[in-house]
Amino acid sequence: LKLSSSQRRQRVELAMEAVGLSDRADHYPRQLSGGQEQRVGIARAIVAHPKVVVADEPTGSLDMETSGQVQVLLQRLNKELDITLLMVTHDTDAAKIASRQLVLDRGKFIESQTAVA
Repeated sequence: LKLSSSQRRQRVELAMEAVGLSDRADHYPRQLSGGQEQRVGIARAIVAHPKVVVADEPTGSLDMETSGQVQVLLQRLNKELDITLLMVTHDTDAAKIASRQLVLDRGKFIESQTAVA
């Protein structure tokens, strides 16, 4: 998909707004907190309007509050933008946001009964 410079800029602005970081758009990564860096990663993933986002440990190194904010953001992407989220995590709290959970047990995927309907 070929986009003009202004179209790209508009998509980036919308993605930064979606993750709540419009006010930090001109900052360097070292000027952001861990949670803000995670949200920038999510913004980068959604700027191209994907149908699927793969998130590998999206809350792995975050404190509980920031982890909760990222989980809410991922839920919004799924519900409001109709983006399928494939999340790999060891965080059982983060996994609870899923409508379907698969657990890897001895090399086989097993459907979990703890997923949200």
